[in-house]
Amino acid sequence: MDRYHLWFDLRPGTKQADFVAAVDAFVARMREAGTVEGHLLELRKLGFGPDGLGEWHLAITVRDLAQLQAAFDEVAPRDGRTEKLHAAVWSKVTNLRFGLMRELSQS
Repeated sequence: MDRYHLWFDLRPGTKQADFVAAVDAFVARMREAGTVEGHLLELRKLGFGPDGLGEWHLAITVRDLAQLQAAFDEVAPRDGRTEKLHAAVWSKVTNLRFGLMRELSQS
């Protein structure tokens, strides 16, 4: 499994509940399309975390790089239902950072 990690802050005025609902709807659409396996959305607790990373963390799980590419291809056209759900998420974030990790072991 691979995980596409995103760290970010919410734009001022964005309600947490609205953002969480937007992420869940977007990822549900991507799962329906078969382009992601799932996700984990986290909020930094007590302000504890590395400088430069946002208060929020989203990890999107994919089987492999081919599935990740399919996810990017699903979003790239910037039209239709997927784009509306994508825009509902990314219009609410700022200070975005990305990373891609490969799972080596799990307990």
